[in-house]
Amino acid sequence: MKRILILICLLAILGNTACQHKKEAGHPESTYRITSPIKMDTVVFQEYVSQVHSIQHIELRALEKGYLQKVFVDEGQFIKKGQLMFQIMPLIYEAEKQRAEAEADFAKIEFNNTQSLADSNIVSSNELAMSRAKLAKATAELNLAKAHLGFTEIRAPFDGIMGRFHVRLGSLLDEGELLATLSDNSKMWVYFNVPESEYLDLATSTGLENLPEVQFKMANNQNFEYAGHIETIEADFNNETGNIAFRATFPNDKGLLRHGETGNILMPIIFKDALIIPQKATFEILDKKFVFIVDETNTLRSTEITIAHEIPHLFIVSEGLKPTDKVLIDGLRKVKNNQTIKHEFLDQRDILADLNLLHAE
Repeated sequence: MKRILILICLLAILGNTACQHKKEAGHPESTYRITSPIKMDTVVFQEYVSQVHSIQHIELRALEKGYLQKVFVDEGQFIKKGQLMFQIMPLIYEAEKQRAEAEADFAKIEFNNTQSLADSNIVSSNELAMSRAKLAKATAELNLAKAHLGFTEIRAPFDGIMGRFHVRLGSLLDEGELLATLSDNSKMWVYFNVPESEYLDLATSTGLENLPEVQFKMANNQNFEYAGHIETIEADFNNETGNIAFRATFPNDKGLLRHGETGNILMPIIFKDALIIPQKATFEILDKKFVFIVDETNTLRSTEITIAHEIPHLFIVSEGLKPTDKVLIDGLRKVKNNQTIKHEFLDQRDILADLNLLHAE
């Protein structure tokens, strides 16, 4: 019996000691970090998928039938206005020109003789008029023959870069057959589509006559060195997509941009006195964004907010917050609404500096 009593006493002592150890090992009350929104003017960039076009991009086609006799240029070569590029075999047209010249010379001699006779009242005025008409007809046929002969020479209508050849030396060409393309890349037109709602926002906020300069982000994610100006907006919306096309013009002195390139237009959007909070301070319920606001009694209150724009690591809030509110920025999953917490306040500028450093890495 004594042994049983001793055993019970030992178990009680051990249990008491274990409870004391558990109390000593218990975690202290957590301290959560809070901050207030930053109010500042902010510029963000809206991206639009875009397509690059030369200000002049044309197809060079044969105006006459014949064999391609000579090619004076090469693909990718810079061409000056008026430079001879292709020569179609001109033999037939040269012969027609020579015949037309001979007929014109004959008609001119005949007219001069008739004019002399008419001055001497030997022939009638009607006969002189017939001779003048023959001369005019012969001159017109000569001009037509010269034009046909000129069509055998394909010359550059403007300065530009030669595109890919679609024919080769010696090819038999039909009238209108595609020879190559020519692009004037001194300036580039960049087309992009803007949704109707964003178009209306631009029209009512800044005005379509005062649209800001835009940047062009190329396929390698690098920004083109020159800014562009929005010069043209199409007249109609696309009924299938609900978009309207904008056109921005970019200088291209170094020839970096080429016809057919793709990229993104970066349209700056200015938010005056925007309220900015870290994205990690928000949580989502049924596609709605919320934050925990700490009131004067250190109690958490969940509050719905409206996001105006998203930027890396940050949200611009349009509704639901005031600059003086204190927002919980960590431990959102460990707390619940109406819970009283212990907290420390952090200046959001320090938080932004850490976020920028993280983004740079």
